[in-house]
Amino acid sequence: MKLPVDTSAIAFLCAMPPEPVSTSRPSDPAPTRTASRCMWCSSSALAENSAEILAVKVPGMPSSGIRQGHPVKVVGLVAQPWTMGDRSGVAFRAARIDPALAQAKAS
Repeated sequence: MKLPVDTSAIAFLCAMPPEPVSTSRPSDPAPTRTASRCMWCSSSALAENSAEILAVKVPGMPSSGIRQGHPVKVVGLVAQPWTMGDRSGVAFRAARIDPALAQAKAS
């Protein structure tokens, strides 16, 4: 089950530059058929009195303005719990990740 995440009260910063998804990534619960067309974006999620680094899988290439340390907007974020044997976790996926500053300049 995919659970939509309300990101309205969360600020995101790009923690690491986007990198291609590989089928050998240890935190990926299972390889996908579209792995070669997806990217991992590690983002720092900052909410009231807490912070977490999330590895978010995004289809295609992220916007060119995504740089380490820059604010980003995560669009269509979903959390998907998974279990594999005695291991379990939560996989995060988003429709896209955009630079937050580009949106501010347009308005």
